Amino acid sequence: MGVLDRFRLDGKRLFITGGSRGLGREMALGLAEAGADVVLVGREASSLDRTAADVRARGRQALTISADVGRPEEAERACRTALAEHGPIDILINNVGGRRVDIATQDMPLETWQSLIDLNLTGTFVCTKLIGGAMVARGQGGRVINIASISGIVSNRGIGGRSYETAKAAVIALTRATAADWAPHRVTVNAIAPGGFMTAPNLRWQTVNPAIVETFKAQVPMGHYGEPEDLAPLAVYLASDASRYMTGAVLVIDGGYTLW
Repeated sequence: MGVLDRFRLDGKRLFITGGSRGLGREMALGLAEAGADVVLVGREASSLDRTAADVRARGRQALTISADVGRPEEAERACRTALAEHGPIDILINNVGGRRVDIATQDMPLETWQSLIDLNLTGTFVCTKLIGGAMVARGQGGRVINIASISGIVSNRGIGGRSYETAKAAVIALTRATAADWAPHRVTVNAIAPGGFMTAPNLRWQTVNPAIVETFKAQVPMGHYGEPEDLAPLAVYLASDASRYMTGAVLVIDGGYTLW
């Protein structure tokens, strides 16, 4: 087998949350190009349908589940549906998350805090438990990829909503602990920690508070934000046999932001 062959995902099936837009969409398309069939989970039927059509245009099967995995009960429903109707699942990408608010810690309502912890952490736990747990039970190995953030490693300047930093740090801890537990079962668990990428939420921040976006950009050694398609090759690597001996890793992709 040649080295490039180890990146192929033929015969594999991906379950990805938030897979219809932004970083999730690009990872789904990247894994489809590498040969994987895809189960897309998202809130909006129209964007799910568009991304599913693009997956099928690449010659792969695409299935969709409408669910808001920021709500634990919805996350559980999506996972159980996928396992019952579209299984087995070989690759899980826990992608859903976001800061969503700019509220100082001392002003953060408890309900807002809890909803954002559920969005950024609890949904990841539920999907890892159910989809990843099914990989362990099946005994054929598997791949779990958690989308963390550099905000789980450092605190971003000039913005509130610290539930985001808290949850993403916990995602990193969950990644490492689960990786240790599941290594004997050949289920690898790794995390990607993106820096600034010009997805729809960051475009919204650019409109609401352009100073935040420009300050962040000025702190990136490479001098610019990443593009969503920059994440796809890294996701393909972690999903494939090329990364079979890597588990518990947190791979930073941030244009050098965390170097300074």
